[in-house]
Amino acid sequence: MKLTRRDVRDVVVVEIHGKLLGAPADLDLFHGFIKSLIDEGKNKIVISLRHTPLADSVGIGMLIGAYTSARNAGGELVLAHVGTRIMNILRVTKLLLIFKTYERVAEAAGYLSATADDGVASVPGVGISPDSVSRGLV
Repeated sequence: MKLTRRDVRDVVVVEIHGKLLGAPADLDLFHGFIKSLIDEGKNKIVISLRHTPLADSVGIGMLIGAYTSARNAGGELVLAHVGTRIMNILRVTKLLLIFKTYERVAEAAGYLSATADDGVASVPGVGISPDSVSRGLV
């Protein structure tokens, strides 16, 4: 497994190249990579699985651990380019209730860029006005 990183505004995109399996060396590499991002204050993370055809239970556990680390640091981790095999695992295990998934990295990065540090998505210029409430629009 190989990991690459690129920064898109305040979001870090991590691309995994190869199978996401529970080999001890891969586990250490991935954990250390995510920890270094969190230590840098980078807590908005997109994991791109475009080049990851397969994951086992330990590999899925690695994603869960990374998600938990990002959330504990006040951020969020989302997945992009999830292939059919991994998507089926996420679906069967009900992890799609936890992970947000996107077809493209740009969509995922856009979502995270629009997310405030408290994890609430914000859209500039959109809010709830007292008038909206009184007219029953909310």
